[in-house]
Amino acid sequence: MTDSAAFLTALRLSDSMLPVGTYTASYGVEQYLNEGYLETSEELGELIKGYLQGVIGPAETVALGHAHRSSAAGDLDGILAADERLGAATLPAEFRESSEKAGGKLLDLLAETDKGPFAAVSVDGIVGEYRDAVEAGRTAGHYPVVLGMVAERAGIGPHEAALVSAYSTVTGLLGAAQRLGRFGHTDIQSELSRLFPTVEAVCEQYHDADLGAMCSFAPLADVMGMSHERADRRLFMS
Repeated sequence: MTDSAAFLTALRLSDSMLPVGTYTASYGVEQYLNEGYLETSEELGELIKGYLQGVIGPAETVALGHAHRSSAAGDLDGILAADERLGAATLPAEFRESSEKAGGKLLDLLAETDKGPFAAVSVDGIVGEYRDAVEAGRTAGHYPVVLGMVAERAGIGPHEAALVSAYSTVTGLLGAAQRLGRFGHTDIQSELSRLFPTVEAVCEQYHDADLGAMCSFAPLADVMGMSHERADRRLFMS
């Protein structure tokens, strides 16, 4: 794949138009708003910065990077190990379910749309083996793991893949807050711009980290995610 094609695929994978269901997940942001923890866009930005430093970087990016390296080596067991560890590190059930659904939908989407000699990512080889494992119930199919593997097949480097993943997660969280009617476009774009240095820093730090270094520490986010499961008002899956 050419550099331009890989770049275009990276844009595709980070686009909110990608129909994998991530737009239905707020990962606890809805509950923060429902319980009055977020009053200003600056507080929202600080919350997402904490997600980046406590979860997206040390858990999701580590899993993505390991899946990317394992895909390049044709190591299915390595990819399955990343899936297992990420699931164990993700405590709220809604967060796990959202991640699994998005991962499965991405695999299904590529199988349906990317066919023939000009396919960006063909669902065959290691990707096909992994999809078979997901369908057989042998592995969960978490979205960061699928994304890391797909990015490798598309010729997107591990650092760039980490940026795609972190950017799409951040814009998803900001978009959820905006759709809940609390913040305007300008506030959301201001916070996105302020978060870029943190996105860059966590991706640089964790994109090539060993799987054994995976950790997740966002206790209040976990509590909000678990509270959301029993909330009376829910517009989002998580």
